[in-house]
Amino acid sequence: MIRIGMLTSGGDCQSLNATMRGVAKALYRMMNDVEIVGFEDGYKGLIHADYRIMKPEDFSGILTKGGTILGTSRQPFKLMRVPDENGLDKVEAMKHTYRKLKLECLVVLGGNGSQKTANLLWEEGLNVVSLPKTIDNDLWGTDVTFGFQSAINVASNAIDCIHTTAASHGRVFIVEVMGHKVGWLTLYAGIAGGADIILLPEIPYDLNVVIDALKTRSKNGKKFSILAVAEGAISKEDALLTKKELKEKKKNGPVYPSVAYAIGAQITERTGQEVRVTVPGHMQRGGQPCAYDRVLSTRLGAEAAMLIKNKEYGYMAAVKNNEIVKTPLAEVAGKLKTVDPASSIIMEAKMTGISFGDE
Repeated sequence: MIRIGMLTSGGDCQSLNATMRGVAKALYRMMNDVEIVGFEDGYKGLIHADYRIMKPEDFSGILTKGGTILGTSRQPFKLMRVPDENGLDKVEAMKHTYRKLKLECLVVLGGNGSQKTANLLWEEGLNVVSLPKTIDNDLWGTDVTFGFQSAINVASNAIDCIHTTAASHGRVFIVEVMGHKVGWLTLYAGIAGGADIILLPEIPYDLNVVIDALKTRSKNGKKFSILAVAEGAISKEDALLTKKELKEKKKNGPVYPSVAYAIGAQITERTGQEVRVTVPGHMQRGGQPCAYDRVLSTRLGAEAAMLIKNKEYGYMAAVKNNEIVKTPLAEVAGKLKTVDPASSIIMEAKMTGISFGDE
């Protein structure tokens, strides 16, 4: 019997179940006498040997089901080498569980931090195959991640809904979209939702430019404006500060729940316009996966199964030019795929009149 371990790690998204299904269905068809071991709550399950033996029926009916049937948790990569409160060596514990269960391979579905841990385990001698999961679309080595398009749909729908109330009341609305370090989700949702201003972590904004864009809309008879703002949006002034200086500035300045509220307060102070902030938050991770993600998850899952069948380990199943390929984990781990301020999509958005607060 060939035993394959599987876990979902980090923040959840809509297509985790669909991707696990893709892996399982392909494995059951391509390999004889295969057994899948599902670890509960991500790497935590692997560390503490909390698992269950999966059956083919466990993967039936989950294509359209959001979240993850295995559960997930965040296990920061920077703490993986640090013993826990009981002195447990987490890396050695994971290796012990893997070998105790006599696994042929471990399948990891996760984002940036999860991929770093997957690569660590590969370097420690375990057979590992991974899959690119994150609504942020910030994984190096793949054009797109599963969960990204579903999150775009949720975030853009939030902006769509804001349009009617913004128009009715003639207000400025700010929709804060998930994305601390990268702005892919905010960029795509903002364009799809018809936002007038989009603020991304990769393009530090000038508040004066934002104010001018709002005033220009008012002069042109536009009674409302919508801003799509990433969680990690930052001003040009703050972008020049060190982490320590920025922390000190926030400590001594006005306290706001998030950057969207801070920007909203500044807009009201400078223009007198009413500003409302909407934060879709974890709604962006929830609900059913969209059709695009279901197809993508199935394709990626099948590729992961093929890698296992061919004993090609140490790779992440990825997407390049709409083809499913394999990317070495060593090339993925620790690298962020950020939005290029000079990219064509930014230029094209600016051509349609969208302001990014930079010029």
